[in-house]
Amino acid sequence: MLPAQAAHQNHLLAALPTADFERLEQALELVPLLLGEVLYEAGDLMQHVYFPTTAIASLHYVVQSGASAEIAAVGNEGVIGVSLFLGGITTASSAVVYTAGYAYRLKRALLKKEFDRRGPLCRLLLRYTQALIAQLGQNAACNRHHLVEQQLCRWLLGTLDRIPTGQLIITQELVASLLGVRREAITEAAGQLRLAGFIHYRRGHISVLQRSGLETRSCECYAVLKKEWGRLLSKPVATPIRHERSAESSASPSLERSESRVSFHK
Repeated sequence: MLPAQAAHQNHLLAALPTADFERLEQALELVPLLLGEVLYEAGDLMQHVYFPTTAIASLHYVVQSGASAEIAAVGNEGVIGVSLFLGGITTASSAVVYTAGYAYRLKRALLKKEFDRRGPLCRLLLRYTQALIAQLGQNAACNRHHLVEQQLCRWLLGTLDRIPTGQLIITQELVASLLGVRREAITEAAGQLRLAGFIHYRRGHISVLQRSGLETRSCECYAVLKKEWGRLLSKPVATPIRHERSAESSASPSLERSESRVSFHK
């Protein structure tokens, strides 16, 4: 039996007007997304889009040698599978879950029908796609020009923004793979952040003691993307849906959280 999850935990679904949300709600299917689960690979015929509530997926490219790097991440702020409403049903990238959790998925035909209404969902998805393109470009520049420590801070901040509990279980190898760097570089960068008092880790756990410290060590990419997401997605597409939220289900990560937990399993 699946635990209680609310569609409004996904920010895009929460932004829909009541009538549009209620029409879509009947077709949404709650599914668990497991750590390491491949939602689609390059060239796959895509059948669903996913609106994460607590899961996070990495969109990444794998080169001929087998090495890979993350080009974007998608969590509760967005949707996985933009190719389906942009006119294509395949993509050159892959989507892999790196934080287990839940998502609501919607069948391709139903998404196309709703998108073709040219209503609030269409406008919202197009805005989200513009924000996603900004993330792709900023990440490419960041990975090319900024230090590993800066990239790690940017990645940690972005991940903490997307998880409802402030806790993450992930291997150092996977973090290195997502950033396209050696594991040793991640270990060294994490050590520098610990010496600065911004994080503390023991027995495979990392506690973020000073989020503002990570923000000062991060490159400008985190702030640039945060501003762009706000510019594009903070404007209402119409009268927003009003949700009845319980104290437990409405809990979301604060951008000003002073202490969070991130777990690395070596």
